[in-house]
Amino acid sequence: VRQDPTLGGSETFNSFLRKAQQETQQIPTEEVVLEVLLSNGQKVKVTILTSDQTEDVLEAVASKLDLPDELVGYFSLFLVRETKDEAFSFVRKLQEFELPYVSVTSLHNPEFRIILRKSYWDSSYDDDVMEHRVGLNLLYAQTVSDIEHGWIPVNKEQHRQLKSLQEKVSKKEFIRLAQTLKYYGYLKFDPCITDFPEKGCHVVVSAGNNELNFQVRLPNEQIKEGSFKVTRMRCWRVTSSVPMSNGPSGSSPGKSEVKLELAFEYLMSKDRLQWVTITSPQAIMLSICLQSMVDELMVKKSGGSIRKMFRRRVNGALRRSESQQAVKSPPLLDSPDASREPMAKLSSKLTSVSLRGISHSSSANDVGANDFHGNYAFEGIGDEDL
Repeated sequence: VRQDPTLGGSETFNSFLRKAQQETQQIPTEEVVLEVLLSNGQKVKVTILTSDQTEDVLEAVASKLDLPDELVGYFSLFLVRETKDEAFSFVRKLQEFELPYVSVTSLHNPEFRIILRKSYWDSSYDDDVMEHRVGLNLLYAQTVSDIEHGWIPVNKEQHRQLKSLQEKVSKKEFIRLAQTLKYYGYLKFDPCITDFPEKGCHVVVSAGNNELNFQVRLPNEQIKEGSFKVTRMRCWRVTSSVPMSNGPSGSSPGKSEVKLELAFEYLMSKDRLQWVTITSPQAIMLSICLQSMVDELMVKKSGGSIRKMFRRRVNGALRRSESQQAVKSPPLLDSPDASREPMAKLSSKLTSVSLRGISHSSSANDVGANDFHGNYAFEGIGDEDL
């Protein structure tokens, strides 16, 4: 519901969501110490209120690190789950309406942590962040961590060059070299299942550079790689399905059985749209990545800057900045170009399109247009582009 831009911008609605979180978890408003991780494993402890929303906590962390105000909008807080090898798996980017303290403590599991990472996709923004000492250090720590965890693969020669820059403590040069590597600035997801190019393929999905990158293991054990550009995704949706329980009637299925899926409709060729489905517990995080890539593309198109994407307080109330207001204004399912078929007609097409992988879920029969995130960065392609 919160993805609807009108509701998303409503302080009344967001305040209702914040209070609901506190009431559901029965957490009173009081001062607490929250631990936030940095990419290098360092911990930052901030004193906040349990009722502080994501932006308040982000500002508290930035202030503790001496990160200047104009750079705060380049970073976000992410909820992650630590894995055995000291790496981590992304659960989601903490949203504006969330209370980070409540989000992490309500999980009652020390494996869940909050981490600070950069939140933009276009590496040209790195220049703004590197102008300041703290920004440079945060970016450097994240880049080193991503290389160590194998998210940015490097060959022997690149490894040697990076190591030598690290020894010289040439942080800017280190980042500049890393920027030339494939997968720089990508978020890597846990191995999951896709129905492309055929049902049941194992895949590792990475998000970055305005695309979803697939490394697919085909049934014959061959690895194939391909990318889906966000500008050619017509729309996407996240669904959850619960298999019917075979046990005694009334027995509720275990939490682990809930299956999350992200499906997107992709322009494979000039006049061929095809649905691609990813079955992954991280489907929500994938959807958030797609949405933020589209938002960033639209901000650039409208001539806005990422700095303005950070909301500012006006008389104590939170207001979206002008440039983001412009980005969010198109109704969710309207195509920005009147000559194209409006997105809302999609629901009528669904009867003829098999939503593979989600056809078994009860919602497949009553899919309405509003179940989709329309993509207003969608671009048609001509023959010359193919």
